[in-house]
Amino acid sequence: MLSLLRPLLAIWVSFLISNEAAPRYSNGFFYQDITNGDGNGEIYFNGVRLRVESLQPLVSAARGSNVTLPCYYHYEPEINGPRRTRVKWSWLPANGAGRNADETDVMVAMGNRHRSYGNFKGRVRLRRAEPGDMSLVINELNLNDTGRYRCEVIDGLEDESVTVELELRGVVFPYHGQKGRYQFSFLEAQRACEEQDSTLATFEQLFTAWEEGLDWCNAGWLADGTAQYPITTPREACGGTDLAPGLRSYGQRQRHLHRFDAFCFSAAPKGTVYFLNHPQKLNFTEAVAACVQDGGHIANVGQLYAAWRFMGLDHCDAGWLADGSVRYPIAKVRPNCGPSEPGVRSSGFPPQHQKYSVYCYR
Repeated sequence: MLSLLRPLLAIWVSFLISNEAAPRYSNGFFYQDITNGDGNGEIYFNGVRLRVESLQPLVSAARGSNVTLPCYYHYEPEINGPRRTRVKWSWLPANGAGRNADETDVMVAMGNRHRSYGNFKGRVRLRRAEPGDMSLVINELNLNDTGRYRCEVIDGLEDESVTVELELRGVVFPYHGQKGRYQFSFLEAQRACEEQDSTLATFEQLFTAWEEGLDWCNAGWLADGTAQYPITTPREACGGTDLAPGLRSYGQRQRHLHRFDAFCFSAAPKGTVYFLNHPQKLNFTEAVAACVQDGGHIANVGQLYAAWRFMGLDHCDAGWLADGSVRYPIAKVRPNCGPSEPGVRSSGFPPQHQKYSVYCYR
């Protein structure tokens, strides 16, 4: 019944205001909220303005960590006594289809009652470190938690919101499978990255990687369905010398028809990637078994890139990985260990009977 009365009350208030010399406020209206009365059923007019703010609109964190997304509310002018406010946190994934895409509910709370949803169930809570603190705490951050979070505070007929971007610290790497280059549809590229403990990179992630020096002359799918590639040194085979350095884009592509490589994004691994000291070289089957015998499993490409980037993994010895490729990480450039820049070197996909070392993960 109350929800039916509120629109009528709002119209009545607007009529009174238009016929009285009432002061004007920046929010454009007064509103009346019976549930926020003085506790004795008295109805009063509320001319205060609800303000919602975040002191940190961009938060960067590591996978597996706990992260806090700041959100605070207050009133102007300040009021005396508590209000029956409600907070709703929602989320637009980093690979969401544009800024106007539907957001997913993360959590709603009123007083001591709260409810979380979906993959966030049991992993989120409100910090409530001080009055007005509605900051969201997310536990055990995972690869798919990145994106735009909205904190919406609701007080009667008035609500205000603020957004916070959450990004993971990670590394972008180009990837293609054993069939060769330009073989992935969009969905196949998604699966390929997931198999490498990664996700398809977003435009923002690829742009950051380009700013950090990534130069790659093969186009790959991104999470938004575009195909792009980063160029730091313009050259004829990569869009020509007349174009400035930057991201070359094919724009939106047909996700089932067109074929490209993939740009994957991997965050810091929870475990440890290591070079297995084994008395002899191994074929692929033997390499898989050796890692299991050592208490782990054979590492995948995303884990090797993340260990190289965040843990400084450096070993000038090519080893098998889970996708059947042979690679090795170089953090400190030196003779006989590949190009003059740090990176993960690739020896491609050799026949699986050939003998190499192996990189394990546990």
